[in-house]
Amino acid sequence: MKLFLSLLVVSTLSQWVLTLVPPTKDPQTAVAELVEGKPWIFSGENIRLTCSIPGDLSDWRHQWFRGDKFIQESKDLVIWKAMPQQSGKYYCQGIRKTWIYQQRTPQSLPVEIKVDGGWAILRAPSLPMLVGETMTLSCDVRDNPRLTEVILYHNGVEIQRQSDPKLRVTNLTLRHPGSYWCRATWHKQMATHSVISLATTVSVLDILTEPFLEIVPQDPLIPKEHMLLVCHVQLNAREKDLMINYNFYQDGLKLGPASSNDRFPVLRASGLYSCTASVPILELKRESEPVAYKRVN
Repeated sequence: MKLFLSLLVVSTLSQWVLTLVPPTKDPQTAVAELVEGKPWIFSGENIRLTCSIPGDLSDWRHQWFRGDKFIQESKDLVIWKAMPQQSGKYYCQGIRKTWIYQQRTPQSLPVEIKVDGGWAILRAPSLPMLVGETMTLSCDVRDNPRLTEVILYHNGVEIQRQSDPKLRVTNLTLRHPGSYWCRATWHKQMATHSVISLATTVSVLDILTEPFLEIVPQDPLIPKEHMLLVCHVQLNAREKDLMINYNFYQDGLKLGPASSNDRFPVLRASGLYSCTASVPILELKRESEPVAYKRVN
């Protein structure tokens, strides 16, 4: 009888302990979003950020940080009448108590907030632009006066002059990256006012970069008497799932048909090697500089 009671107690304790083990599935990364306001604002304006846990159906609490400094615990973070010293990168994180320990999600990607104490902000695209696109910028002035003149500068050189605060730079090329700022002028109470924004950096990428051919004399995945040609190239496009076709050449002669594979094994031999990369749907084709290879017996 005593043996039976002991087994019953052990069995009951085992079941109770098992219920305390938390789920083994790792929580999803928290997501911080700007839902009211703009990433770059004038001092005195308001912004609101919110934090969420993808697929969250449980009792997560949300913590906010600027850099590595804890700010507060709340789902939403509201910054009223922001000051320049509140500029920075904001992160959030989910936290909850389990039976055993306190569980935390990975920290979110940052939302960068700039609070400008000046009078003008030149708003530019946050993502890189592509060659051939049109870039739209906005020269915003505190209190939104009616502007009489807006001048746009690129790397210190005036490139546009107009009265509209919306500025457009068309047909972008690889000469257009760099620093941009604006000067805005308006009249008020028989006086002329003129302000200059801080500089903002703009990136412009080539849609298909110039290929670079790498020759790998020995590779464990190919026969010893062969070497590997690798065509390095980068495709920057708004469209998704675009295919790059590769061709490889020795002394100007094509080595096999076009392929979607960026590497090509060939017999080790002296010569000038090159490759081309093309995106037929965009009618783009680029060619690498030739690379000399001399076989050593």
